[in-house]
Amino acid sequence: MFHKVLIANRGEIAVRIIRALREMGIKSVAVYSEADRESLHTQLADEAICIGPADSSASYLNMERIISATIASGAEAIHPGFGFLSENARFIEMCEKCNIKIIGPSSEVISRMGNKSEARNTMVNAGVPVIPGTDHIIYDVEEGKQFADKAGYPVIIKAALGGGGKGMRIAWSSEEFSERFKTAQMESKNAFADDGMYIEKYIQNPRHIEFQIIADRYGNVVHLGERDCTIQRNHQKMIEESPSTAISEELRKKMGKTAVAAAKAAKYENAGTVEFLLDSDNQYYFMEMNTRIQVEHPVTEMVTGTDLIKEQILIAQGQELSVTQEDININGHAIECRINAENPDKNFMPCPGTINSIHIPGGNGIRVDTAIYEGYTIPPNYDSMILKLIVHDKNRYSAIHKMQSALGELVIDGIGTNADFVFDILSDEVFKNGEISTDFIENFIKKRCDN
Repeated sequence: MFHKVLIANRGEIAVRIIRALREMGIKSVAVYSEADRESLHTQLADEAICIGPADSSASYLNMERIISATIASGAEAIHPGFGFLSENARFIEMCEKCNIKIIGPSSEVISRMGNKSEARNTMVNAGVPVIPGTDHIIYDVEEGKQFADKAGYPVIIKAALGGGGKGMRIAWSSEEFSERFKTAQMESKNAFADDGMYIEKYIQNPRHIEFQIIADRYGNVVHLGERDCTIQRNHQKMIEESPSTAISEELRKKMGKTAVAAAKAAKYENAGTVEFLLDSDNQYYFMEMNTRIQVEHPVTEMVTGTDLIKEQILIAQGQELSVTQEDININGHAIECRINAENPDKNFMPCPGTINSIHIPGGNGIRVDTAIYEGYTIPPNYDSMILKLIVHDKNRYSAIHKMQSALGELVIDGIGTNADFVFDILSDEVFKNGEISTDFIENFIKKRCDN
């Protein structure tokens, strides 16, 4: 049983973890950069330790400082949340050597699945359908171009150790490959302190479907259904929902079994996500496995009644899964909207600043995950997401209307947000009919401009 856990993250996910720990009677330790001194997670935690200046490379990505803070605080474990060091195998290995338990998979598993080339090979050996791609990490632009020229365009260039849409670019032709590769590589190095890249054939206009899995150290693995994450801009998800309108019960069972097989092939432990691309013929392909909790985990919690953060902690403590596959039922429909401090009318330019006033919507089936408050100043140094609005209702039609009602009630004064833009998406007939693909936002913006 853990007595104290350090959260190696910030923002709403740090707050979410602190609250779960509090409910379980476990003390929490927050770490923060100088820019986050007044952040909510530092105020809610039992202890808070400054680990460096605003730049994430000197604070939230500084492995030695985080480990030192853990040892100094007497915490037995670290919850890495998502982003930052959550999928960095070197960091996890350093923690293991210091006898610090990571609430997540081992460094070996993270290395195997976080490396997109090795993950692909693992899936091939397990009989999981995959998209054609490189079988090793690419560092050299010319080597990458040789593969792309042979595979045929378009191709997608991804950070080998990345996630969240960072370090990712599409090359539509041989002429633009080098520039796209170098841009993605530079972004990967800045975001993940790694410049290894992975290249695969780009499937145009698919749906992005992911399956949440949880696994314990005793070989038990279950999936908790799918999330449809198709509504995204520049590979950054904007709206997620569960279940997906594209998935029949038969296909859900088939994809769910594949997700469980993928987790078992990886010898996975803790919470993770198996991501697929689904084409117009209902053929699905393994894309990657995220070896961490996802931003969009609340929609799965809403439709299954499972607290995934608590499950993560219990698994890390050595307990067996509290549920079997037969216990998992999908009830109703949940939608999550990511509210970002950005201006959609100015190419989604970030809008950091001070929140003068705020009103958070409430009511039956409405959940808000956030770390902002009245008077809080959003720093310009980090991701622009400031709030997640989640609703649950008996069906998708009702959930859409509930989300529109909640968005209409949300007030964040003092900064610009994408709330109105998200509201307009929910009103769009293509979205309401569920006839979406990953090019939805691009087409929606064009249609919005024409009107």
